[in-house]
Amino acid sequence: MLYSLLYPLSETWIGFNVFRYITFRTGLAIATAFFVSLIVGPWLVARLRSLQIRQAIRDEGPEHHQVKAGTPTMGGLLIVGSFTLATLLWADLSNAYVWTVLGVTLGFAAVGFADDWIKVRSGRNLGLTARQKLLLQVLVGLAGGLAARMVAEPAPHAGALALPFLKDVLLPLGFGYLPFVVLVLLGASNAVNLTDGLDGLAVGAMAIAASTYTVFVYVAGHARIAEYLRIVPVSGAGEVAIFTGAVAGAALGFLWFNCHPAQVFMGDVGSLALGGGIGIVAVVAKQEVLLVLVGGLFVIEALSVLIQVTSFKLTGKRVFRMAPLHHHFELLGWQETQVVVRFWIISVVFALAGLATLKLR
Repeated sequence: MLYSLLYPLSETWIGFNVFRYITFRTGLAIATAFFVSLIVGPWLVARLRSLQIRQAIRDEGPEHHQVKAGTPTMGGLLIVGSFTLATLLWADLSNAYVWTVLGVTLGFAAVGFADDWIKVRSGRNLGLTARQKLLLQVLVGLAGGLAARMVAEPAPHAGALALPFLKDVLLPLGFGYLPFVVLVLLGASNAVNLTDGLDGLAVGAMAIAASTYTVFVYVAGHARIAEYLRIVPVSGAGEVAIFTGAVAGAALGFLWFNCHPAQVFMGDVGSLALGGGIGIVAVVAKQEVLLVLVGGLFVIEALSVLIQVTSFKLTGKRVFRMAPLHHHFELLGWQETQVVVRFWIISVVFALAGLATLKLR
């Protein structure tokens, strides 16, 4: 909104021309989302507490986590609200990619909100059934895949998969494109959801991943840089950097209240939105495969659950002391803050490795 108001004023005074630059507006989006989170956060935490919107701790989790029972939850509303406002203020709202990523992210936020609300009303850690949640996520994923393909057409990369390390290689997916996008979005959203088990862990790692994808969407949308780096050029994708920057800023702002000991938890409304958001950004930037690397921490956490469940069903034995993986290290004697900071370090390493691939073409 502000972009549409301020940039046309460059005809009156050249100083307003600065608003044409995506990098400048991305910086503004980061700052806006961050400070909105800091300012609104105390009010929201107090409001959630007064409404008794509290976290129900699952019985099968680590015993010492029971002290967290009663902590306000659904704080993800702060994250979603902050990055949505920042995106609407500083992005070019005539860009269809912006509405695509924002719409898909809000769709996953709505699924998470429904899940959280049922948990709060029931007073137990049981929200939507697995089938209900999966169905709703698939519907949002299908809508996101259709939108992404329609916006990209008639470009050669529409409905195709770009393969990392291979320049100018596009693999047409045909009818498999929509199922592939759904798989990416479901995998990303649920992986972030599983990682959200320790104070600050998921939101800190998401700030790192969102910052990394800010670079990816910017270079994909910049024709000259994309040509130099031999990556798929996606006309218009650069504007999505305002969204990813806003996500990073909102995540950092929320971390102020979510660091140990957490004053508020994000809930599924936050984790599903963040995961789905980074997933659709990867689809738009044609960097879906690299999401496995950039979001390596989330992948490892999800795989630990899959391995644990599969092993127990097949052999009756557990591979880890507890899954997801962060609980395993807690039970090995690591302090919660040690697990979180060390996992953040791992996230940074994965992010740097992902960025390094830009030159490996």
